[in-house]
Amino acid sequence: MWCEQHSEEGWATEGSAPMPNRLLLHVAENKQLEAIATRNRFTRPIVDRYVAGNGLEDAWAATAELNKAGIDVSLDLLGESVHHLAQSKAATQEYQGAIENIQNRAPGSTVSVKLSQLGIMIDPQECANNLKALLDAAATHGATVEVDMEHSSVGRETLAIYKSILPDHPNTRVAIQANMRQTPEDLASFTDIKPRIRLVKGAFDESSAAALRNADEVTEQYKFLSRWALQHLPDPAFGTHDDSCVDVVKKAAAELGVDKRSFEFQMLYGVRRKLQDQLVREGYRVRVYLPYGTQWYPYLMRRMAEKPANLLLFLRSLIGS
Repeated sequence: MWCEQHSEEGWATEGSAPMPNRLLLHVAENKQLEAIATRNRFTRPIVDRYVAGNGLEDAWAATAELNKAGIDVSLDLLGESVHHLAQSKAATQEYQGAIENIQNRAPGSTVSVKLSQLGIMIDPQECANNLKALLDAAATHGATVEVDMEHSSVGRETLAIYKSILPDHPNTRVAIQANMRQTPEDLASFTDIKPRIRLVKGAFDESSAAALRNADEVTEQYKFLSRWALQHLPDPAFGTHDDSCVDVVKKAAAELGVDKRSFEFQMLYGVRRKLQDQLVREGYRVRVYLPYGTQWYPYLMRRMAEKPANLLLFLRSLIGS
């Protein structure tokens, strides 16, 4: 059934993270560097490429531009590291505000939530309550919630909470990381209700025991799981910027007789815009993961880790000050 090689929000633009990129993943957690970067106005141009702005109104403006091009969005409030439940409650309220306005501002948009931001590392039950509040609001206002998959340290709890809410909220989508060794078993564990998933390669620094670490192996597993998802799961989303993965999804869908509108491609804001437009012209659904907020540093460092060439631009902006 499964590819033999199987033995962030995350995403990856260039496969799994080889050794040089692991340093950048650690840099993403460095609070001293974060303080320097966030105070430096010269970093703003590169931040603006990958982050829609500091507030929800900025996100709505970016959404409107994408919608004009036929591209949907998934709103992502940045800020995964919370230390107090009050912060989780504030994030929940921010998301509720977005959900309540989706039909008026950008019908068809979704919200992507990180359970670490909703408090899973502080109080899993309170996290589940916050997620339920968002799901109830989404049901009331005709919106959809997508649950991001994060580092394996919270991955099992995230999947458990997702399974617990699935019977009452079957339209909720969850991110699944192709690089994780447990992923095939996780997907096979859904028996009664098949999940809507966003398949991504994975963008967190994981041990070799937990994850495939060779980029080629991850890509091959991604391609295998893409075809499997098209065969077995409802409305799958494919989070990738890899041309070879995009081509495999398109070819597999055609071979299986899956309509172009029965799945979607998802990409990151600021990445592969020409490809997004091309897919729209070809009749595919495209959704952009749209981050916004002031806590952009960890997110941006993961983007740098995925494509270190971008780091040069970032460093130049710091040196330029």
